[in-house]
Amino acid sequence: MKLVLRILLVLLVAIGVFALAGVLATWAPDRSVKQLSERWALPPSSFLPVNGMQVHLRDEGPREDPNPIVLLHGTSDSLHTWAGWSEDLRRQRRVIRFDLPAFGLTGPDPRNDYSIAAYVRFVTAVVDTLGVKSFVLAGNSLGGQIAWATAVAHPERVVSLVLVDAAGYPLQPQSVPIGFRVARTPGLRKVMEFVLPRGVVQESLRNVYGDPSKVTPELVDRFYELTLRQGNRAALGSRMEQKLSGDESQIKTLKVPTLIVWGAKDRLIPLENGRRFAADIRNSQLVVFDNLGHVPQEEDAQATVKAVRQFLGLR
Repeated sequence: MKLVLRILLVLLVAIGVFALAGVLATWAPDRSVKQLSERWALPPSSFLPVNGMQVHLRDEGPREDPNPIVLLHGTSDSLHTWAGWSEDLRRQRRVIRFDLPAFGLTGPDPRNDYSIAAYVRFVTAVVDTLGVKSFVLAGNSLGGQIAWATAVAHPERVVSLVLVDAAGYPLQPQSVPIGFRVARTPGLRKVMEFVLPRGVVQESLRNVYGDPSKVTPELVDRFYELTLRQGNRAALGSRMEQKLSGDESQIKTLKVPTLIVWGAKDRLIPLENGRRFAADIRNSQLVVFDNLGHVPQEEDAQATVKAVRQFLGLR
């Protein structure tokens, strides 16, 4: 009996040691905006005061453009996801992109409100602060839902719409990134405010790419480090709790010219949702990229931006 107790004690100590080693190996305290800006807010980045936040923003291209292109990223992403599109489009058009509340260097919303209505107000406040009256609005995933909801709320201001693997209908995912699953689990979510295994970030990215081999160490760095922005991990949990509220019946009221871009290998928001957008928005066209996943604008910027250029009549 004493031998059994000794063995159990040794096992418990071993488990404790391994657990402690795991925590120490993945310990990841918050990082300040100042620390992160040295790598992720290089020129032409700037910070714009909006609604009690310092919004990380990049505003490029000709200022005389009457209808700038505004780009909205998805959950846990940042303005960097649009780098390829911006590099192409800014030669002829003014391109504005920024980190949404809860993400990137903008960080948490002071009111902890991550409803779609709050995001619509935020986007409107940003363009108002910039003095932009009317604009083309594009968004991916969560950003896509914010984009179409903004077009519903302000049809007189959104001159055209680009929805990229957009949210909006009830989700029936084929696969959910592990990072999202953790953020939806209260106990794990609290732990992840202090630790962040790099492997969780990497596997989450591989999950949303059509070709996981395109997930580079540099891409993992970006998502990993910006997740550590002070307050972002708690904000992501709040965003997940509040879900993607919105009235999908409003999609059918849209009359603005709309381009729908979709990756056929999207397992988070499958192509069927893209087809629903195309059926429900009268003045729309759907372009499908067979080999791309949930973030086609990033996975193959060159191919996807061609569809945008054609839609906007750019040569």
